[in-house]
Amino acid sequence: MRKEDKVIAIEQLSAKLAEYPHFYLVDTTGLNAQQTSDLRRKCFGAEIKMVVVKNTLFEKALEKSETDFSDLYPALVGNTAVMFAQVANAPAKLIKEFAGKNELIKLKAAYAEEGIFVGAQHLSELCAIKSKNELIAEVVALLQSPAKNVVSALQSGGQTIHGVLKTLGERSE
Repeated sequence: MRKEDKVIAIEQLSAKLAEYPHFYLVDTTGLNAQQTSDLRRKCFGAEIKMVVVKNTLFEKALEKSETDFSDLYPALVGNTAVMFAQVANAPAKLIKEFAGKNELIKLKAAYAEEGIFVGAQHLSELCAIKSKNELIAEVVALLQSPAKNVVSALQSGGQTIHGVLKTLGERSE
């Protein structure tokens, strides 16, 4: 690879790092062509950008970043594919689903929610990370719950009072 091509590749990887807030480093060594195609199709469906990288070029792109990714450097050995995503837990769920069928894809490391996770043992922890939309939905549900209880109590109380008044009004004296 010529030096100019390397510089362009580093710039493209740096742009991806700036564009996507989360990325996962995975080892896809054991996948055949059909399995790789299936994985790429699933990535596309989940809005995950998967790129196979040269470790040294990706390390140089990480060094150009403002964030300190030095803890990830030991994971950059062997074949490496990078999964870029906007949602922190989407690649983890995809890896878990895909790895459930075969053990050919392995998590090396991840950068999610401004945290660095090195090793496959963190996969279930990464799957449990809630996305921004999930957290917002939980907060909205928690905020609506007391208001719904108050409205429900007022409505049932109003019907009870109405029933009592109607009974009293209909009662002959």
